Amino acid sequence: MGRGASEIEYRIEHDTMGEVRVPANVYWGAQTERSRQNFRIGVGIETMPREIIRAFAYLKKACAIANNILLPERMTNEKKNIIVQVADEILAGELDDNFPLVVWQTGSGTQSNMNVNEVIANRGNEIAGKKLLHPNDDVNMSQSSNDTFPTAMYMAAVLSVENELIPAMRKLIETFRRLEYENEDIIKTGRTHLQDAAPLRFSQEISGWRSSLEADETMLTESSKAMYALAIGGTAVGTGLNAPSDFDSEVTKALMNLTGKKFIPAKNKFHALTSKSEIVYAHGAVKALAADMMKIANDIRWLASGPRCGLGEIMIPENEPGSSIMPGKVNPTQCEQVTMVAVQVMSNDVAVGMSASQGNFELNVFMPVCAYNFLQSVRLLSESITSFEANCVSGIKANREKMNDNLNRSLMLVTALNPIIGYENSAKVAKLAHSKNISLKEACSELGLLTPEKFEEAVDPEKMV
Repeated sequence: MGRGASEIEYRIEHDTMGEVRVPANVYWGAQTERSRQNFRIGVGIETMPREIIRAFAYLKKACAIANNILLPERMTNEKKNIIVQVADEILAGELDDNFPLVVWQTGSGTQSNMNVNEVIANRGNEIAGKKLLHPNDDVNMSQSSNDTFPTAMYMAAVLSVENELIPAMRKLIETFRRLEYENEDIIKTGRTHLQDAAPLRFSQEISGWRSSLEADETMLTESSKAMYALAIGGTAVGTGLNAPSDFDSEVTKALMNLTGKKFIPAKNKFHALTSKSEIVYAHGAVKALAADMMKIANDIRWLASGPRCGLGEIMIPENEPGSSIMPGKVNPTQCEQVTMVAVQVMSNDVAVGMSASQGNFELNVFMPVCAYNFLQSVRLLSESITSFEANCVSGIKANREKMNDNLNRSLMLVTALNPIIGYENSAKVAKLAHSKNISLKEACSELGLLTPEKFEEAVDPEKMV
């Protein structure tokens, strides 16, 4: 069996149901092949996320280390070392082609667990040059799919949020902080209900975007901690059958060393196997981020609308032509990809919540689709935010002339007159100015409410922000 076979040949593998023909150039075995043949749904598109496979590699490595400590007569140093070596190959992406199974399989993820077990066993036996490892007896020692899949699922969720999504957010936060500093001297009109409102500094508007992301980061960090508690050690129904005492603590200790994350054993394995409330909670924070990204992207494309017939208060990078028929048109495409990703994430939240509700007795049987949607949300947002920061936000420039013109024409500067002439008189000033298309100062003078000098003294945008 080799990794570079040029034509399809088959070998015979067997499991408890009998013999199965498996392509000779792959490392998976009988149970993987049965699943591959029985679930031809979304093949090549909706395969088990690579984040889950990587998490399984960490987990199998940690389980071998724990079994070597607790059951050295069964998990010998030789077996442990080979499992660790193959797990490292999986982590390096060297065996990616050996994980073909789709999301739409058994709801416990059993076949993906066995896929990993078979690949490690067969590749390990190739390295050892002998039949050293059995996928169930050795690679799956002290484990069940019912505790390994939810463990890998939570590990993948934590690693993707903390290693991919949060760093992408922090880069965008820092870019907004730079833009705040660069635009601190600009005063512009504010808007509420898409209507003119009281003025504010452009830097204050940007600070709202930044602060939203910082709040989202806090929520993501806190919700990720809920997924540090892992189901491993519960085996089939939560009782820990066939796992040695302290197996869960030894595995999580090894996982902490391997990943740098503070994973711990779940206190109640019966809860850990059947409930997925922690990942629902965490995806709620992911959805909150998506909602804020939707708002920020919409603000930016509204402010950049035009270039002549829109708001036009900011300029964003021109990345590609915007029309196949209108020459010279450029569109806010980075804002559009953000808003589309946000819609997908919000939709995924329904699937995550529905999946988590499908715990029956001692097991949840919607875990693959739950994991798939969670990880897609995190992956899409991570990549979307990175692209948005690099190709749009980092190049935002204020159109100072347009902002100043809009500010001076805004009727809502009249708000500063409330303490002087009262709300009702201020409303009369604004309505007269609007109906006659004159300035607030002219309207105030025409109504005999304030002299031009008193008006200028009262209405100073610098004092209003």
